[in-house]
Formats: sequence, structure tokens, C-alpha cells
Amino acid sequence: MKWALHDGWVMTRRELAHLARQPAQVLLTLLFPVLLVVMFAFVLGGGMSVAGGGDYREYLLPGMFAMTMLFGVESTFQAIATDLNRGVTDRFRSLPMSPSAQVLGRNLADLLTSALGLLVMIGCGLAVGWRWHNGLLDALAAVGLLLLLRFAVLWVGVYLGLVSRNAQLLIAVQILVWPFAFLSSALASPADMPSWLGALSAWNPLSATADAARALFGNPGGGGTWKAVVWPLALVAVFFPLSVRQYRRLSR
Repeated sequence: MKWALHDGWVMTRRELAHLARQPAQVLLTLLFPVLLVVMFAFVLGGGMSVAGGGDYREYLLPGMFAMTMLFGVESTFQAIATDLNRGVTDRFRSLPMSPSAQVLGRNLADLLTSALGLLVMIGCGLAVGWRWHNGLLDALAAVGLLLLLRFAVLWVGVYLGLVSRNAQLLIAVQILVWPFAFLSSALASPADMPSWLGALSAWNPLSATADAARALFGNPGGGGTWKAVVWPLALVAVFFPLSVRQYRRLSR
């Protein structure tokens, strides 16, 4: 375990060094969710209502936080598939290093950049009038649940990248991610949807995290937190072993 953690941290530093050499990409990554907040809060939010009452911006922001955790699956997929295409993964596999170091390093680097992006989003939310109302500890618990969702999504991206081995399939991943994001309670309450669509939205893992974050932040539309813990753990339990298995089969 000590060997794996040490090598994983080395790989994390590699990924962070790549980001440091691409400041424009980092800036665009951080600005994209900010643009989404401005668009939905000021352009579309004027005609939106919240089931049961409440300010739409306070309903919207926790959902936007959860959506940005989901969108990270694309960057993880692209990074893993690119390393495979360029032969970088084969070189790492030939070195005396922990077999899990590459994917672990990728995940830790993505988790750190996601935490930074979440801080930017929270600052943007405060700027447009969003507030949390249940104290700092509950707010930190909400942030923890959001990062837990991100950690689970990372393993989905790792597995898809290992299976496809083709970074050009990124558009296909994006096509799948957007409907999954909109078919949730991130932007609209399931109570305002048709009954069958609302049922699907209520069982969306993204909805579970968004609703739990709203409850912990003290915003309207909040729900129980148990699904926000169970869903990410279930995704990790499925995609972590699948990723390990696929990584070991790369040479076959």
C-alpha cells in the first residue's frame, strides 16, 4: 500500500505539472461552470419556479455544483485514452512501479482540480446571491458529498477510457453526459416533470447528491443524504474493480 501511494503521488505530480503548463485549459475549465451559472441564474432563471416555494437561485446552485462534478468524466476519459494511444501507458507498465499508480495519480489530480473548481463555483454562487444557512459544518459535509460523487465519476471515466482506447470518442461521452445531467433535479424539480420522468429523475445519482447538498446548505428542494452516499459508493464498487481488471488486460 505504501508503494502504491508513493507511486500514485508521483503520477499525481505529473498530471498537475501538465496542468501548470496549460494555464489556458485550466482557466477555461474553471470559467465554463461560471458561465453556466450566469446563464441559468440570470437568463433562464427568471421564468423558473421551485416546487414548494423558495428562491430559484438557491435551488439552482447546489444542482450546478453537482453537475460540474459529473462533467469531469469527460476530461478523465480523454486523459486515459490519450495516454493509451500515445504508448505512455505501455511505458509506465514496463517500469518498476505500482500497477495502480497511473490511474490513482490521474484520479487524485482530477480530484484536486475538482476541489479548486468547486471553490470557484461557490464563490460565484455567493456573488449572485446564493447563501448556505445551516452552518459551516453542514456546508463542509455538502462539499464532501459533492467530492464523493466526483470520486465515483472518476472511476467511470477511467473505465471508459481504458475500454475505448480512443480519445476521439470524447464526443460520444459528451452526448451521454448531457442528457444524464439534465434528467435530474439539478436544474428543475422532479415534481414539475411528468410523473414517469420525475420518477427517473428522482433515482438519478446526480439528483441524490444535489438534493442532499441542498438539505445540508439549507436551500429549498433538499432531500435525504443516504442516497448521496450509497450511489457514489455503489459506482466505485462497480467501476473500480472493472477498471483494475481492464488495466491488467491491456497487454492481451
